[in-house]
Amino acid sequence: MTRSPPRSPLIAIIGATGTGKSELAVEIAKRHNGEIINGDAMQLYAGLPIITNKITKEEQQGVPHHLLGCIGLHEQTWVVGTFVREALKTIAEIRSRGRLPILVGGTHYYTQSLLFEDRLAEEEEKAEFVEDTSEKWPILKESTEVVLEELRRVDPVMADRWHPNDRRKIQRSLEIYLQTGRRASEIYAEQRARKSHAEDEVDVLDTPTMRCPTLLFWVHAQADVLRERLDKRVDKMLERGLLDEVETLENFASEQTTAGTPVDETRGIWVSIGYKEFKDYVRFLREGGADPDQQQKLMVEAREKTQIATRQYSKRQIRWIRIKLVNALAEARSSESLYLLDGSDVSNFEADVVHPALDLTDQFLRSEDMPSPSSLSSTAAEMLTPKRDYDLSANPEKWSKQYCSVCDVTCVTPEQWQQHTKSKAHRKLMSKKRAAEREDGAPP
Repeated sequence: MTRSPPRSPLIAIIGATGTGKSELAVEIAKRHNGEIINGDAMQLYAGLPIITNKITKEEQQGVPHHLLGCIGLHEQTWVVGTFVREALKTIAEIRSRGRLPILVGGTHYYTQSLLFEDRLAEEEEKAEFVEDTSEKWPILKESTEVVLEELRRVDPVMADRWHPNDRRKIQRSLEIYLQTGRRASEIYAEQRARKSHAEDEVDVLDTPTMRCPTLLFWVHAQADVLRERLDKRVDKMLERGLLDEVETLENFASEQTTAGTPVDETRGIWVSIGYKEFKDYVRFLREGGADPDQQQKLMVEAREKTQIATRQYSKRQIRWIRIKLVNALAEARSSESLYLLDGSDVSNFEADVVHPALDLTDQFLRSEDMPSPSSLSSTAAEMLTPKRDYDLSANPEKWSKQYCSVCDVTCVTPEQWQQHTKSKAHRKLMSKKRAAEREDGAPP
């Protein structure tokens, strides 16, 4: 029996930074009359193509790109609700032209929020304000310690949930209380209770569902290959003018400070990888630093910090996919929608990634039978298997905050605590502590 093509289809391309997501998106768009929606938080900012790793005009090959460079440096990064709203509007406009929307980007919590119709997430979305709520509630501008203390006063359950340095989550929990007059912990508990009741009643209407028929491609690369690629990319960024963009941001920050509106370097474009790592080097040059040894030292340190930050970011992106997105797809009974394509061999990217993706997209748009995602490769079989049968962040009853006084480290989940206690740094400090205790207890 002939099946009808999917109604209102969407293609989504995910993966770690530096794996070739944008290149694949362009190829699919060229083949299927598509337009591309940016799903990367930093690429929302205008200018700064190097720091934000934007696709160039030449690389776009004439394919329309949306939500790219659409906000100014003075603006905060979009909250999830704003992104979802703007992305859905853009997708509708693309479809009205009879074209295929293709979402691509590395901010995976944007992607996941867009893909799923989840009542819990959408209720939280309703509480998101587009304007800067810190103007209405000045306490949100205070230090993280002050905000946490206020949260501890009004909602001790949420205060105890977050790591004391996780400003975004601490601030958001207090913001919910200020906006709604209700504790965030109570709101989330009610939402979980409704979800649990729905599961008990086998009510599939309350489980997360996909907003529309979606085909996802995870462009992957082996860890050692990606590490080398990302390290080299930092050198290419320097060659292309990274330091000029850092200076641009420094100038803007100085102008804002002079105007009496200093920037918050813990948010927005100011946390982009490259700026915060190289700002000391650029400031040294601006202040007339002439010591060549100090200049070389600052350059080496900044380069290494940028490489480390980029590698860590890629690991967080992969971890989000493996733990959050893979589990969400399983819960929505949509695991067969996600295909992993191995782009480790750049020289063979077209054969390993582009051609299989184009073939799978053809089959998806024609509603043909498609292969099992895990059958494409041993890597796909391994990476597409959930690391656990639940998303820990969505199950706070499994959380357990613990404090390591030896390392002065706070962990908010059992997994984090296990990783910390097994780390080399922890074991080294524990050895020193035991040695000191033996020495103190030894007879004179």
